[in-house]
Amino acid sequence: MILVDSHTHFELLQEESAEDQIPAIIERARQQGIGYFLNVCVKYSRFEYVLRPAEIYPFVFASVGLHPNDDEENVDEEQLVKAASHDRVVAIGETGLDYFRSSGELDWQRERFRCHIRAARQLHKPVIIHMRDATNDTFTIMKEESARDTGGVMHCFTEDWHTAKMALDLGFYISFSGIVTFKNAAAIQDAAKKIPLDRILIETDAPYLAPVPMRGKKNEPSYLRHTAEFIASLRGISLDAAAEQTTNNFFTLFKGAKQVYV
Repeated sequence: MILVDSHTHFELLQEESAEDQIPAIIERARQQGIGYFLNVCVKYSRFEYVLRPAEIYPFVFASVGLHPNDDEENVDEEQLVKAASHDRVVAIGETGLDYFRSSGELDWQRERFRCHIRAARQLHKPVIIHMRDATNDTFTIMKEESARDTGGVMHCFTEDWHTAKMALDLGFYISFSGIVTFKNAAAIQDAAKKIPLDRILIETDAPYLAPVPMRGKKNEPSYLRHTAEFIASLRGISLDAAAEQTTNNFFTLFKGAKQVYV
């Protein structure tokens, strides 16, 4: 059995310590069957640190982007294209819209989202989308910028089946984090039952959102197995079947990620 953590943040996991914790984090995850990792960039200015594990480990891949809530720096299409041309970078993002943490005049956030999609279209690489309290504007921009041409994933999905169907209709995958295991996540669980199995990914979003039974702890990739087991139970399939399909889905979407012996 091989699982893929399709969205994690190694840099944020180890930023509390000067010691390099990534080897130990990876080893704990591999002991739980997690064979591949997508290390996702949220600050363009820290991209070199996001890229580093992907340059060291053949089973780690990277993205490049700037989180929608970051109002302290900016990035343009040319910068994104240049960084994402690296052969270890398999996606653009995370990007998107977040009206929960950001307020006021948010044209800058919407334009940044458009910039990321345009860069993804230039490179024919998928886009990783963060969406919170911004469903209508997110899908409007996805359609206007032809995000269907790049494909991508709605990361850390926290919406209902209707919203999932909108993303599926644009050719996007849906990724579930530990939130799907929470008792109050009935709408998310309903979506997880209905989405075609060949369009589902799983993630930790570590160090955030640890799944039950680890809820309240700092999340890490080794906890992905709990989310995978929960999804398998929801779908009435074995963990092995869920792992095989979600792993295949990852490599189908992120075509720049190559399977290696793990």
